[in-house]
Amino acid sequence: MLDPLRVAIIGSGPSGLYAAGHLLETPAGTFADGRLSLRVRRPVEVDVIDRLPTPWGLIRGGVAPDHPDKKKMSRIYDAIAHRPGFRFIGNVRVGETITPAQLSSWYDAVIYAVGADGERRLGIPGEALPGSHSARSFVGWYNGHPDFSALQFDLRTPRAVIVGTGNVSMDVARILLKPVSELRKTDIAAHALEALSRSEIREVVVLGRRGPQDAAFNFPELEELGELPDTAIVVEDQAAAQSVLEATEDGDLKMRILRTLITRHRSGSRRIVLRFNTLPIAVLGTQTVEGLRVASRLANDSSNEVLEAGLLLAAVGYRGQALPGLPFDEANGVVPSRDGRVMQGDAPLPGAYVTGWIRRGPRGIIGSNKKCARDSVASLLADADAGLLPRAGTLDGREVLVKLRAKFPATSYADWQRIDQAERRAGAEADRPRVKLTTIDALMNAARVADTRAVETVAP
Repeated sequence: MLDPLRVAIIGSGPSGLYAAGHLLETPAGTFADGRLSLRVRRPVEVDVIDRLPTPWGLIRGGVAPDHPDKKKMSRIYDAIAHRPGFRFIGNVRVGETITPAQLSSWYDAVIYAVGADGERRLGIPGEALPGSHSARSFVGWYNGHPDFSALQFDLRTPRAVIVGTGNVSMDVARILLKPVSELRKTDIAAHALEALSRSEIREVVVLGRRGPQDAAFNFPELEELGELPDTAIVVEDQAAAQSVLEATEDGDLKMRILRTLITRHRSGSRRIVLRFNTLPIAVLGTQTVEGLRVASRLANDSSNEVLEAGLLLAAVGYRGQALPGLPFDEANGVVPSRDGRVMQGDAPLPGAYVTGWIRRGPRGIIGSNKKCARDSVASLLADADAGLLPRAGTLDGREVLVKLRAKFPATSYADWQRIDQAERRAGAEADRPRVKLTTIDALMNAARVADTRAVETVAP
C-alpha cells in the first residue's frame, strides 16, 4: 500500500475545488478525451487552504447577487468537500507568515489556485480622486467580501460612468439600476442594500474603447439589461448606433441583441447609455470626481468632451498578484508555468503547480477552470509516478494543522458550516436567502459559536 500523496491547494475558489475533485476522483474516474477513466492510482489527501474563513472564492464574493443559479455551483464543491481525504483550512495567509518554501517542505506537492486578486488601472490623470474606484472593489462591496465591506461609495449623483464592456460592467450597471425591491430577494450585502436604497443614480454610461462587435460581454449579461423596468437603453456613438440598427438576422449575435434592446427600450425614467469607440482621457474634479474627459477613437481631430459624473468605476480587467516566494511574470500577471508546473527560469520548481487565473490569466467562465485544473493535476500525477516529487520530510495532517494553528486561528469545514447556518438563519428571518457576515471578526465569531445541533465534520 502506497503512502498517501499529501497535496495542499492554495485557494478554495472554483479552480482550487476542481483540482481537489480531480485528485479525489470518484469511482467513475475523470472525464477526459471524451470518456471517463481512472487516473489516480494511489491514496491522496488534500488540504484546501484559503486566506478567508470561508470557501468558494468568486462564487461567494464575485458572482452577482441576482444570479442565484451560478451560486448553485457551490453544491458541486460541497460534494467534493465531503469526499474522503478532503480537508478545508481557512483563515490562513500564504506568502506572509507561511511561505511557499515551508509548504513545499510540509507537503508532497502544492497547487496554487489563488486567482487574480489585483486590478488593472486606466492610467489616466485624476484616477486616484475619491469617487473613482475599480469595479472589482464595487463588486466585492456589494457581495460583502471582507476586503471591501468597509468601503464607502457615494451614490448621491445622477450619473455613474463605467469604463469597460465586459460581464463585470454589465453586472455593475444592472445592480446600480435594479429596483431595491428586487435586490431584497437576493443575498446582496446589507450595507450595499441600504446604500442602493438611497441612490440618486438615474443614468449609467458604459464606455467601450472599441466598437460594439468587439465588446467583451456575453450574451446573457447583455440581454439582462433589457429586463430592467423603466430603463431606456441607448447606443450613443453615431457610427456604432448605425451599425447596430443595420444588423441583420443572420449577422453577429451581439449586434442583433443590441438592436433589439435599443429598439424595444427607448423610454424610461432611467437610462443605460452604451458609448463605443470612446477613450477616457482624464478624471476631472478637485476634492472628488466631478466628470470624465473622453474622446472619440474614430475622430480625426483632437476634440473631446466632458461627461459629468460623480462616480467612476473602472472595469478593465483583473490581474494576478505576485505571491512572495514564487516566480512571477510581471508583464502578464501570472505565475510562469508549463503544463501547470511552476517554472523557475527554464526549469520546473519541484512539487509546485498552478491552476486557474493565476496560471492562464483572468479569462474564461467558471467551467473553464475544470479542464485547467484537470491538466495541472495530470502533470502532478505524472511527476508523482516518475518519482519527481520532493517527498522527503512530508508531514502528516495532524502535524500540519499544529503548525498552521500556531500562526493562525484556522477554520475548518465544520466552522464554515456554522457560518453558513448562521447566515441562512438570519436570511430566513429577513425573508432573504441569507444575510452575509461581512467582516473577519463576525465570520470568526459565527464559526466558533457552539451549536446544539450536530454539524458533521468533513475530515479531521
